[in-house]
Amino acid sequence: MHRSPVSFASFDTRPLSSSLGAEILGVQLSRGVNKQLFQDIYQAFLEYQVLLFDVQPLSPGQQVEFARFFGEVQIHVMNQYHSDAYPELYRLSNVDEHGKPNGKYPDKGTMAWHTDGSWRQITGQATILFAEMMPSHGGETHFCDMYGAYERLSPEWKERITGLRAVHNLDFSRNRRHAEEPMTDAQRRQVPPVDHPVVRTHPETGKRCLFLGDHAEYIVGMDYDKGRKLIDELNNLAIHPDLIYAHRWLPGQLIVWDNRCLLHRGTEYDVEHEPRVIRRCTVLGEIPQE
Repeated sequence: MHRSPVSFASFDTRPLSSSLGAEILGVQLSRGVNKQLFQDIYQAFLEYQVLLFDVQPLSPGQQVEFARFFGEVQIHVMNQYHSDAYPELYRLSNVDEHGKPNGKYPDKGTMAWHTDGSWRQITGQATILFAEMMPSHGGETHFCDMYGAYERLSPEWKERITGLRAVHNLDFSRNRRHAEEPMTDAQRRQVPPVDHPVVRTHPETGKRCLFLGDHAEYIVGMDYDKGRKLIDELNNLAIHPDLIYAHRWLPGQLIVWDNRCLLHRGTEYDVEHEPRVIRRCTVLGEIPQE
């Protein structure tokens, strides 16, 4: 059963699933966002974790302008994906210079469950995706609720991980299992590993959630292999089918979500024959706290 719709001063919503997500009805971001509208959008963002804005034209500049309402927009270290004259935008595309599919997944690490920017000391707050081109099958984006994942851990697990910190490392997540090395030595030097609490408290809702995903490499003070095993176990325990919203994209849709309490991933599609082009920007948040 879906959650009940909530009305805000500026718009109505339609829940996307029983656990998380809402469609924002009747808002055209290309027409501009004022203070009241953004306050309502942000309240819905905290309430639902994932917000969908239906098909509408939105230029790269308008996407960045909307992102800036949330805060400082990240300029990603992997600058080979920067696009549209905006370094804040990260363009994931399998389309070559002739407009044809090139047979390659862009940034394959995005297909593992992760949270954006956890490899920085100041992690990702909101991520905003805009779909330019989408395949007829696959290429979805899935989201999983980490509030619910933490709540479902046994008391023994909660006690076991209290106070633990995990080291997050972009170089590790990008090179571990994708048989490619997309980062240069200079890029690696710009983003050294950082550690964060395994369980964080959301700075605005006050709720506790798991904070791991594919960027988490090992546990501070623990044997490396034992820490790896623990992280893999927790990442598997975190994923519950009824805590997932699976989004099937239409070109022109925009989604914004809260990285602080979600994991997300992309899904496979026919990279040989079908184009998929999506623009992403991530807003920086804060240093995670226990």
